[in-house]
Amino acid sequence: MPRKRKTDKSLRLHGEIARDIGVKIISGEYKPGEILDGEIAASEHLHVSRTVYREAMRILAAKGLVVSRPKVGTRVSRQSTWHLLDPDVLSWVFEFEPDEAFLSGLFELRRMIEPSAAALAAQRRSASDLEDMERALEAMTEETLATEHGREADLAFHSAILRATGNMFLVSLTSGVGAAISWTTIFKQRDNPLPRDPIPDHRRVYDAIAAGNPNAAYAAMSNLVDLALADTMNSRSPQKAVADIR
Repeated sequence: MPRKRKTDKSLRLHGEIARDIGVKIISGEYKPGEILDGEIAASEHLHVSRTVYREAMRILAAKGLVVSRPKVGTRVSRQSTWHLLDPDVLSWVFEFEPDEAFLSGLFELRRMIEPSAAALAAQRRSASDLEDMERALEAMTEETLATEHGREADLAFHSAILRATGNMFLVSLTSGVGAAISWTTIFKQRDNPLPRDPIPDHRRVYDAIAAGNPNAAYAAMSNLVDLALADTMNSRSPQKAVADIR
């Protein structure tokens, strides 16, 4: 007998539960090593079926936030096991104001990956890759990064660069790097518009790649990431910055 397809409602429900618990884990409300309520108690408390709750735990386990063991239960994992570049996990982190160490680490990762990817793209890009980048730049210019469409174009630009490397492992990082770019862009202009126009920085990256100049592409992308980090740090609330120093 064929298995019954899950309904959209049940899919949404266990996703919502996973999000709510994931946010509590990331915020520290549920601490590493803490045992979560058992399946029966949790499902009764949340007024959902045990199947829905079990699916929610599977989502969190796949993201490294919890681990389940027979006769032990579901335990909150250490942060070192969290899949921090998972788009959902990053979105949950940015529901709060990430501390300086988190933001610095995220941009350190971008600086390790993106300039080298830009240099490789300058050597390997095809005409189609350049068309994708040019199209994304035009949309970014028209829409600006203050709009959802503009941010989607920004992601398309960076994704096109990773694809242009022709390296399957770099291309596999598209989702994680894209999520990092998206959430930091939203974060740094959540209260006020960006104080400067970042489009020219992207244009310099494109020009270097189009010219087939890997050194210039590396330098341009390094500068783009450094300026994005500065914008992000400058956008942090004074209260949070003081708290980090303490």
